[in-house]
Amino acid sequence: MKAYEVVREIPNLCANNQMRDVFFDEVETDDPVEYVRGMMKGKDVEIAVDYPGPGRVNVHVNIAGTVQKFLFTEL
Repeated sequence: MKAYEVVREIPNLCANNQMRDVFFDEVETDDPVEYVRGMMKGKDVEIAVDYPGPGRVNVHVNIAGTVQKFLFTEL
């Protein structure tokens, strides 16, 4: 299993507030996309994935118009 640092960004949709909620974590997984799918289990989501470089995976999750970003960087 690979170890990743994960940055999760959730936009704040409140008026006049441009800040985001940002969470940091370290996880072990063989498949970052399946890891995110497991976190969103039971929700109707759209998932987009890009691979910006070696050891990096970006997963974008759209839940009812709110897009969360999960940025995985291999440790």
